[in-house]
Amino acid sequence: MKKNQYDFTVAIRAYNAAECLPDIIEKLKIQEGTEEINWEIVIVDNNSKDNTAEIIANYQSKWQEKFPLKYFLEPQQGASIARKTAMEKAQGYYVGFLDDDNLPAPNWVAQAYAFGKSHPQAGAYGGQIHGKFEGELPKNFKKIAPYLAIIERGKKAFSYNEHKKKVLPPGAGMVISKKAWLENVPKNLFLTGPAGKSLALKGEDIEILAHIQNAGWEIWYNPEMHIYHQIPYWRLERNYLVSLVSGSGLHRNHIRMIRLKLWQRPLGFLAYLVNDFRKALLYFIKNYSLLKIDTVAACEMAMLLSILVSPFYIWKVQLLRKMALVNQAMKSKFVKDQMLLNKHSPLTTQHSGGSFF
Repeated sequence: MKKNQYDFTVAIRAYNAAECLPDIIEKLKIQEGTEEINWEIVIVDNNSKDNTAEIIANYQSKWQEKFPLKYFLEPQQGASIARKTAMEKAQGYYVGFLDDDNLPAPNWVAQAYAFGKSHPQAGAYGGQIHGKFEGELPKNFKKIAPYLAIIERGKKAFSYNEHKKKVLPPGAGMVISKKAWLENVPKNLFLTGPAGKSLALKGEDIEILAHIQNAGWEIWYNPEMHIYHQIPYWRLERNYLVSLVSGSGLHRNHIRMIRLKLWQRPLGFLAYLVNDFRKALLYFIKNYSLLKIDTVAACEMAMLLSILVSPFYIWKVQLLRKMALVNQAMKSKFVKDQMLLNKHSPLTTQHSGGSFF
């Protein structure tokens, strides 16, 4: 691993972010307490269709800050793919990830770097994420707030390794040790995360953290790190919320299996399946009358159902990927066979510009 040139990297995955990127960059330009921190900003454009690249190029042409602003294009869409590219390009010892709708508090960089320095055993750590909502919140919204990456877990730092619910923080605002990532996170993650408008295969941030945690690193909550998640009105509508929460449950079986040893997985699969069915059935019986009128109840039901079908969904994705690889290999073989056939076929004598008579 190359020696890190910076103490800290702020990494931003941008997709069609022309409107919101200026706000994030301006917030980063006025960070406080960073005089003694050698840091950089890395923006990964995840194949945007708007003028995201133009906005960044305009900033770069006028940039006078001591910390550099770097731009990279990642044409293959997917949150985990963009994060991997950011980690490869980042030169900081710690890499703090911001989504393109996250606004960091004025001391976010300073607090993020200080926590890492004081907790060398932490492979990753997240902070508080507050919502900036455009629309009206549904009743009992706090129950599903974490699915919109709203995290407010008190003023005391703690290790998720010891948390009673065994939860892990979301990728938004997450700081990860580059050493922990490079040594333990596979180059090709199974969960690609949001790609364009698709919410399928979410949970890529949890998959990353699970690999780091399995390697013996600690995952922490740092309440002194604050970011503000901008949530437009349409992300509070019933259809979107149900789709979001449902997509968030489809990865559950994959994460569970990562945490189990190979010999434990068959038994674990059966035990989880029975328990998930029991939970979904009991919730349906208890809340049947609310499912059509209560958005949060509908979301919770969708989550339980998506967790129940998670193993079958994962198997389907694995099968489709294998079929795609086989198809690609067959096409490649066909092209090679055609090239060999053309190479060894007798050349036909061609005449031009004249006549036999």
